[in-house]
Amino acid sequence: MSKPAKTYKEQIELLISRGLAIQSIDFVEHCLAHHNYYRLSPYRFPFTIEGKPDCFSPGATFEDIWDLYVFDRELRHLILEATKRVEISCRSRLAYELGHALGELSYIEYSNFQRSDFHAGTLSRLKEELDRSKETFVGHHKNNLGMMWPPIWVIVEVASYGSVSSLLTRVKEPRLRQAVANSYFLDESTFCSLFHHLSIVRNTAAHHSRLWNRKFAVKFKLPRKKPDYLWVNFHHEPPGEKDKGQKQERHIYNTLVLLIHLMHCIAPDCDWPLRLHRHLLTLKPTLYSNMGFPDDWKERPIWKLLG
Repeated sequence: MSKPAKTYKEQIELLISRGLAIQSIDFVEHCLAHHNYYRLSPYRFPFTIEGKPDCFSPGATFEDIWDLYVFDRELRHLILEATKRVEISCRSRLAYELGHALGELSYIEYSNFQRSDFHAGTLSRLKEELDRSKETFVGHHKNNLGMMWPPIWVIVEVASYGSVSSLLTRVKEPRLRQAVANSYFLDESTFCSLFHHLSIVRNTAAHHSRLWNRKFAVKFKLPRKKPDYLWVNFHHEPPGEKDKGQKQERHIYNTLVLLIHLMHCIAPDCDWPLRLHRHLLTLKPTLYSNMGFPDDWKERPIWKLLG
């Protein structure tokens, strides 16, 4: 079966034939020229007839699709900004706790980590990341100090998010994981699962993938008691309904709640939560449920404080 390439004019004609209203042919052609048809295509679904993904709802316009795409693009930028701050903070806390408790080369000792086979893979990745680095401080430790492996506070600055996550989650002593998690007022098991989840969210945003209504395969453990103010803000599945409905916990809403909390811990005076809130208010109210938002999200404490 062949599927010949379509010109921009043919792509526009296809959209019109499916019931999409277009106000400016020139604008649509410009958008298609700089944003692949199949990049924009998934953003059409909220504006199509249920069960008929190739038939647009009456009144649907290309501007509806474009506005949603732009919303998602700006959401990705906000997510990348916050997850970078979390990553840098966790690098620092992990290096400090392991360096003081177990020594500057504690990360290469298999006995300090669970699952030696997994840790071997982590060290292999760290070695590759170290060898690729052009940082002056890496060369200083290798060439001037003769250190094949630099201290942990050096290695974390060239380690990938995934490598940092592996080190954190597989530290054998729970007290050390908890020492890191204490900086964010979370239980260590919650923070470790959240940090791993954020690596997936960050990669999704970094690769320009659709984020706003994505269902993530990797969830994180919701903090029920610590800190006590957070639980009422989450959208969680009622008991007995874990396999029913849309599985709201897999959408991005709860992730945003935790990111607001983490940003308050890391940078109390930053305006990221306010900018996130303002951005969310630009979305059409009918689309919030696609992101896992509860109907009363604006009335929940963490959002009311921003409103």
